[in-house]
Amino acid sequence: MACGRRFTTRERVDETIKLQVIKKDGTRAPYDRNKILEGVQRACYKRQVSTGTLLAMVEEVEAEVFHNFDREVKSQFIGERVMRKLRRIDQVAYVRFASVYHSFKDIHEFIDEVEDVRDIARGETPGQRSLFDEA
Repeated sequence: MACGRRFTTRERVDETIKLQVIKKDGTRAPYDRNKILEGVQRACYKRQVSTGTLLAMVEEVEAEVFHNFDREVKSQFIGERVMRKLRRIDQVAYVRFASVYHSFKDIHEFIDEVEDVRDIARGETPGQRSLFDEA
């Protein structure tokens, strides 16, 4: 006070901790929303799904990720959210995405997934057999 000068302090926020994605093999990578967008764009290739719809879906997934996690998130969490949303948007895109995401070992696993999608489209419970045989 005696010198008549004014002193200020400037605080800055330290670099925020980046969200890490824990992959299936246990390795970690920085979260990158572009990877999600690229994956759904590949799944929706030549499908009538607008870019706006895809961007909105990625934003929804990202909001869920950041709402539930602050440092690390498993890739399975992200993949399951993407598949759930794709299933509602476009069933073919969903099956495409699921085939890469699940890394099906044989054609039977792929067929089971397609049948589950078909059952849902019919309003049936996936994987359940009918109580009565269809004639």
